[in-house]
Amino acid sequence: MMHSLQFRLSALLSALIVVIAVLGGVIAFKTAFHEANEVQDGQLLQLVALLTPRTLDVMEREAAEKVVGADPESKLVIQTLDEARPLALPHSLPDGVQNAIVDGETWRVAIKTMSTGTRVLVGQKTLGRDEIARNSALATVMPFAALAIVLLIALHLIVRRMFRPLAVVSGNLDTRPENDLSPVSGDALPAEIVPFVVAINRLLARVQASVALQRRFVADAAHELRLPLTALSLQAERLDAAELPAAARERLDAMRRGIQRTRALLNQMLTLARLQDGNGQARAELRVQEVFRNVLEDLVPLAEEKGIDIGVSSDADVRVHVPQADLTVLVKNLVDNAIRYTPEGGRVDMSTGVTDGMPWLRIEDTGPGIAPADRVRVFDPFYRVLGNDADGSGLGLSIVGTIAARIDARVELANAPPHGLAVTVTFVASPALRQETVTLQ
Repeated sequence: MMHSLQFRLSALLSALIVVIAVLGGVIAFKTAFHEANEVQDGQLLQLVALLTPRTLDVMEREAAEKVVGADPESKLVIQTLDEARPLALPHSLPDGVQNAIVDGETWRVAIKTMSTGTRVLVGQKTLGRDEIARNSALATVMPFAALAIVLLIALHLIVRRMFRPLAVVSGNLDTRPENDLSPVSGDALPAEIVPFVVAINRLLARVQASVALQRRFVADAAHELRLPLTALSLQAERLDAAELPAAARERLDAMRRGIQRTRALLNQMLTLARLQDGNGQARAELRVQEVFRNVLEDLVPLAEEKGIDIGVSSDADVRVHVPQADLTVLVKNLVDNAIRYTPEGGRVDMSTGVTDGMPWLRIEDTGPGIAPADRVRVFDPFYRVLGNDADGSGLGLSIVGTIAARIDARVELANAPPHGLAVTVTFVASPALRQETVTLQ
């Protein structure tokens, strides 16, 4: 199970804020509740202190009791201390503020003995007093709740901001091409993360050294094999000039074809090694139709050997901004693959155009095509579709995929009606180059 450090940190700090806010709220509530009751006790004492024999006589003439306040629960009762009064309390109660129970209800009363010996009281139900105190306490606690909410939101934003550099580094690594082994930048990262980035950079350096050694070995091996292949070719040419029996000449022809295939394989290996080195050439503005013509000049003889009808099926031309050598190798490998896998008497068409402002080129053939399940793996080096007997090394589409990644192009494989394969290469170009389409005369 994966644990998120960001989530755990946010949850821990949020829980801490909530606990502190609850404890602070409880303490503030109790303190405010107690202070509100003390204020109300002070009001009762002030009110009973204002009572004099004269005011009491006036009240006695007007009514047997005086009720102050419209709310029955919060009303004040002013009377003499007499068991016959509404608040029937014994005379033994001392002066001051105290609780008293009348008819099962708790009252808060302030008692005073006047100079005439008459004892008076001001009383109020504790239920109403507690409600007032509770409302006052809640009003005091509400800022704590609002502050806790603000702190939680601020905490979430701060933690996200603190982890944003990690997300940026992760995104950059995730979108890197597979051949980009350059060091990861540790700028703007927390000091605690820098050792981790340093370790990643050391690992990338070791991987880069290992990959470079592997590529150098492949390139050196291909170069070393060229010399014996050249010697074999010379020997085969000398044997071809000699008088040989039919069986020996048949074997000689098979040997020459094998030498030719091996030479083509070595050339592809060298091309792939050069492309994987990442030393890209300068980009130039190229016409795709011109590249088509150059490739056809090299591969028409191969197509004629199999009786394949090959040519450009569209007159439209587009400009692309890519290295000339890369585009030539890409088109040549696609056309070479199409010729090799198209049966005798088949057809290979080359076309180009612009769709949604994006220039593209397409190579279509009438060969067996590639099943959807194999259309991803065919870009792996030396991978060949099972059941196909055509000559090939399995490096053609791998070279195409490597070049496409270098020049910001997208390669798509699809069925070509009625049967065969259509390979479309879409280029990412500047808007000015995307929109230009020239019709050849």
